[in-house]
Amino acid sequence: MVSKRWRMAVGSDDAGLDYKEMILADLRADERVESVVDLGVPVDDPESATYGEVGIRLAEMVAAGEIDRGVLICGTGIGMAISANKVPGVRATVAHDSFSVERSILSNNCQVLTLGQRVIGPELARRLVSEWLGYEFDSSSPSNEKVSVITRYEKRAC
Repeated sequence: MVSKRWRMAVGSDDAGLDYKEMILADLRADERVESVVDLGVPVDDPESATYGEVGIRLAEMVAAGEIDRGVLICGTGIGMAISANKVPGVRATVAHDSFSVERSILSNNCQVLTLGQRVIGPELARRLVSEWLGYEFDSSSPSNEKVSVITRYEKRAC
C-alpha cells in the first residue's frame, strides 16, 4: 500500500549523468512516484549546464510547489546541495548512508537529496533514493520546531 505519491524531479551535471539516468529510470518505475521530471543534463549534451544551474532550477520547483522532492547528482553531491540551499524554503542535503537519509527527512524535512557519483557506488545510490522515498516528515514530532526555526529565519532574512 502506497501512502504518499511524490511529484519528483531529478537533475545532474556532467559528473552525475550516469547516476541521473539510472535514478530517473528507477523513479519512473516506482509506484510511490506520481510523476518525475528530468531536468538534465541531457545525455547528448552533458556540458550544457553546471551543477549550480541545475540545482537552483530544481530547488525553485520545490519552492514553487511544482514538485514535492528532488534528487540531484554531481561528482560529490556537495555543489548541488549548496546550490539548492540558496533557494529560500528549500532544505537540501548530501547523504551517502542510510542513517543520514532517514534523518534528512525525519529530523530535517529535507525536500532535496544530493548524491555524489564519484563517492558512492550505483547500487548504494539506488538504495538510498528508494529508502528516502519511504520516509515522511511528522509535523507533530519535536523536530518540527527545529525546522521551524530555519523557516522563520528565512522569512525574516528574505
